[in-house]
Amino acid sequence: MKIQTYQNHIRFYPPHHFVYYPILIVFLSASIYFTITTLDQLIWAFISVAFIFLFCLAFMLRQHYALTLQNRIVRLELRYRYFTLTGKRLEEFEYKLTDEQIFALRFAPDNELIPLVEDTLKNGLSGAAIKKAIVHWRADYNRV
Repeated sequence: MKIQTYQNHIRFYPPHHFVYYPILIVFLSASIYFTITTLDQLIWAFISVAFIFLFCLAFMLRQHYALTLQNRIVRLELRYRYFTLTGKRLEEFEYKLTDEQIFALRFAPDNELIPLVEDTLKNGLSGAAIKKAIVHWRADYNRV
């Protein structure tokens, strides 16, 4: 398995990103073309709207379900790791951290986590800044 870093941590699902969406875009483009160029504009306009709806629905559902669950798991993991390392609860000041910061902190190994949390609280590091500050990237190969 390829070593995960800041540069390659984005993940694609090939059937979805490289098959379903391109096919849907081709069908949508064709239906818009036929809407403009044929006499049956009302039928093709309806078909175009249906494809737009399918595109939006597929994108929203795919993102919403997977990311909502993943976000909850990441928060729980970070709370557990912080408690294990410090004996203190992250929930006491978790409200001071943005989602972006919390999700970036998950890539920090145990020996870098506490200093990064403190630096983030003190200096308000962005998620990208946190990721770039990580010296030994803690890869997450099981994310959605």
